[in-house]
Amino acid sequence: MGGLIIFQVGRLQFSTSADANTLRTRIEKDYGERSEVIQPVRGQIYDRWGNLLAGNREMFELGVDLNQVRLAQNQDTIANVLAATLQLKPYDKPHDIDYYTNAFNGALANENSVYLMLENQVSPEQISQIEALVKQYSKNYDSKSKTPGKDTLAGLTWSPKLMRFYPEGDLAGNVLGFVTEFNGPFYGVEEKYNDLLSGVPLTTTVSYDPNKINNEQSIPHGADLVLTIDRDVQLAMEQILDQSVQDTGSEGGVIIVMDPRNGEILAMATNPRPNLNEFLTFVNNNKYFNPAIDKTYEPGSVFKLITMGAAIDVGAVTPDTPYFDQGYYYNGGITIRNWNGGAWYDQTMTTCMVHSLNVCLAEMAFEKLQQDRFYDYLNRFQFNRRTNIDLAGESMQRPPLPGDNGWYLATFLTQSFGQGIAVTPIQMTMAASSLANDGKMMAPRVVRSIIQDGIQYNTQEVVAGMPIKPETAKTMTEMMAVSVEDEASKAKSEHYRMAGKTGTASVVIDGQYSDSVTNTSFLGWGPVDDPRMLVYIWLEKPESSEWSSVVTAPVFKEVVEKLGVLLEIPPDDIRKQILAQN
Repeated sequence: MGGLIIFQVGRLQFSTSADANTLRTRIEKDYGERSEVIQPVRGQIYDRWGNLLAGNREMFELGVDLNQVRLAQNQDTIANVLAATLQLKPYDKPHDIDYYTNAFNGALANENSVYLMLENQVSPEQISQIEALVKQYSKNYDSKSKTPGKDTLAGLTWSPKLMRFYPEGDLAGNVLGFVTEFNGPFYGVEEKYNDLLSGVPLTTTVSYDPNKINNEQSIPHGADLVLTIDRDVQLAMEQILDQSVQDTGSEGGVIIVMDPRNGEILAMATNPRPNLNEFLTFVNNNKYFNPAIDKTYEPGSVFKLITMGAAIDVGAVTPDTPYFDQGYYYNGGITIRNWNGGAWYDQTMTTCMVHSLNVCLAEMAFEKLQQDRFYDYLNRFQFNRRTNIDLAGESMQRPPLPGDNGWYLATFLTQSFGQGIAVTPIQMTMAASSLANDGKMMAPRVVRSIIQDGIQYNTQEVVAGMPIKPETAKTMTEMMAVSVEDEASKAKSEHYRMAGKTGTASVVIDGQYSDSVTNTSFLGWGPVDDPRMLVYIWLEKPESSEWSSVVTAPVFKEVVEKLGVLLEIPPDDIRKQILAQN
């Protein structure tokens, strides 16, 4: 016996057939066991108050045993019954009799095929109907031959599975992303945090012997995520945006609401946006999934906040620095004019911002701020990189810089008032957080906490930089509060003193800036004495008017009034009374 053991050990060491795969196959055959990988239940996603935004529900895969279908020749009966009973239209493609007939024809043509999946997402209610019909049709079995006939549903099989489900439909769809039928995560939180959400698969051994009881091992679920998104705020912003897009005839739009104190995104509304339960329809028809982070555009005059903020920060100008506007500024081979083509004569830096004068900003940037310092501040505000918001799919477009091919002095001049430079809405939002937060620029984030194995881990706020001094932020806030009260009077709130700036940017069509097609934006924050909300609005190519003061300013007012209620911010006069009493 000892000799036999030694011989066997030696044989296994040198046998060419004794590799790991061969041994595993023989063990499975001889001892009736196999390895099986079990996937954990995917973690769920909630808003900041615990409202479910993404979860799992039991669905069924419906298929047929093709060998039984070949025996019964009942494919036509199955096709007719399923078409009439299920009436499924996934992604607007009806699964009718022809659909099932074609599926059967293709599968049966292959003699080696043994299984055909017909549907991947059938509800428990529909399976109950199918099960009752299978029993009903079972009376058509041939009792003599004891085989199913053409008028039976023999071969139909179904098995349960957990599928991703989005109970709110399109609410925050651009933020969440989606998981396909085959568990592929795409976009948003689903893709960014896929490793945590999906959990760690477990490899276990399963016996072929039904008499052996397998000890089921406990598999931890994937981590749950709690977002910074407020469901009520998100819904309100989507409703306001949808109505604004419709009223103005815009191609689309974005509204971002951030808490400038910590970078938490309370809402990120886009139009159009995906219904995640029908994601394929949206993806096939839209180039951009979340324009708030993956679409760049020339922002126009909202970018003057960056230029003026830089000039004040370096001491090149003050709010009261005088300027004489003659209506044009010629430099770098181009003539720059104001939005109305006219001259505004005696001005200050404050009134230049109030009246949004391109000539003033371009000349001030060239003469006072100067080129090197301007581009230094672009880097400080991090327009040369992504914000790294915790969402998959963020894009950016590096601004043209001196020395780049295609950069000219004219590029610098137009960049000073927001043309010739492309940004994403989230980049502008992050940069503006420094104006609303005493100079501290907060990194935006959408995940508030991660719950794993019963333990909650809170994410931390991150200061992305301090591009300007605290006193500069206060100065800019006061200047832009005056702007809201004057130039953007339609944005003025009745209950809160807000700071903000309109932006109207010409759109390039066929290689040239259009005279009539624009992008309109508004960037605002407040209340000015204690900023609790930072709002960025973009309406793309509106038809009702080409001016932001007409298109987006009223939207900003509506947003502020709604946020005041939802965020429970007391009106200015109430807060002053409370402070006085204390």
